[in-house]
Amino acid sequence: MAAKLKKGDKVVVLAGKDKGKEGTISSVDPKAGKAVVDGINMAIRHTRQSQTSQGGRLPKALPIQLSNLALLDANGKPTRVGFRMEGDKKVRFAKTTGDVIDA
Repeated sequence: MAAKLKKGDKVVVLAGKDKGKEGTISSVDPKAGKAVVDGINMAIRHTRQSQTSQGGRLPKALPIQLSNLALLDANGKPTRVGFRMEGDKKVRFAKTTGDVIDA
């Protein structure tokens, strides 16, 4: 199935402890159906000090379920994503405005 959300998309969280927050997708795992969003679903990772790194308590963004994310359209509103053919190319478009997401 084609990816409705991709790396670099601006999204808003629909459910969970970070509901309503916005961010940019930094990575997607399609097999698990999860994505890592910058600044969303943060957790503290304790790391041991070594000769190369300082160590301590480092904040880390954990993956969030794709179903809990919605793409932001040009107006900054959450939207669903659809697919259509333009010429011989398959493109994603925002269901609220009908605008093409990736040209």
